[in-house]
Amino acid sequence: MTGVAARAGHAAPAAALQRIGRAATAALYDELALHPKPGLVSFVDNGSHADMTAATFLRSLFALRRYFPAIAALGAEDAPLRDLEAAGIAAEARMLAATGGVNTHRGAIFTLGLLCASAGWRVARGLAPDADGVRATLRKRWGEALAGRRPANAGSHGRRAVLRHGLRGASDEAALGMPVLFEVALPALRAARAGGHGDEPARLQAFFEVLALLDDTNLVHRGGLAGLRHAQRHARAFLAAGGAGRPDARAHALAIHADFVARRLSPGGTADVLAAACLLQRL
Repeated sequence: MTGVAARAGHAAPAAALQRIGRAATAALYDELALHPKPGLVSFVDNGSHADMTAATFLRSLFALRRYFPAIAALGAEDAPLRDLEAAGIAAEARMLAATGGVNTHRGAIFTLGLLCASAGWRVARGLAPDADGVRATLRKRWGEALAGRRPANAGSHGRRAVLRHGLRGASDEAALGMPVLFEVALPALRAARAGGHGDEPARLQAFFEVLALLDDTNLVHRGGLAGLRHAQRHARAFLAAGGAGRPDARAHALAIHADFVARRLSPGGTADVLAAACLLQRL
C-alpha cells in the first residue's frame, strides 16, 4: 500500500479485506432474501416498488462487490472521511449504471461502507472487527468529521425529510455511532438467535424492532410524517403481540406488508440497518 498506509506503517492482509467485503455483500443478500418484509422488495414480490425487482437488487450487488473491500482498504489506510465519501460516490454511480438509474442501495453504500472502513482499520492493526470495536473505531476515527458532514446528496428525498421534520437521518445516526444499529438491531438479532430462532425469524424480529424506532426518511418521503408514524405503530403492535417468535407471526407480518403496499410505504432505511446488523453478525 502507498500513501497514508505507508506513512502510518499499517497494512491489512488482502484476504482479510476481501472477507470484510464478502460479508457486506452477503449481508445485503440476507436483507433481500427476507420475506415478508413490509413494503420492501424480496424474491417473492416487489413490495411497494414498481421500478425494481429482486433482479435489480442482484445487479446492484454485483456492481458493488468491489466497493466494500476497497473501502475496507481505505479504512485500513486511515483515510479521511472525504476519501471514503469519494469511494461511495463512485460506487453509487456504478450502482445506478447497473440498475438503469434505480436507487437500490444508496443508504447501504453509506452505512455498510462506514462499517467496512472501521473493520478494515481494526484488522490492519491486529484488532478483531467485533461489533463493540467497530463502533468504537467509527466514533473515534470518523465521528467528528461525520458530525460536521454536509451530505453530498443534500437535495435527496431523505435529506429534505430530515430538514423539514427535524428527524435524525443516516448521517446523524453515523455521527452518534449508529445507536439504532448497535443498541437495537444487533441485540435483537442476537437475542432471537439465542432464543433458538432461525435466521429468518431472527431477522424479522430485528427488522420490526428497528422499524418501531428509526426515523426512516424513506417512509416520510412516500407517506409524510403520518406514514412514518403509521408504520411505527404497526411495528409496535407486531412486537407487543409477541414478535417473530409466535406461531402467527408470519401471517401478521404479511398483513402489514399488504397494508404498506396499499399505501406505497417502503421502509428502506430500516432495511439498511437490518443489513448492517447482518454484516456485524457475519464479522
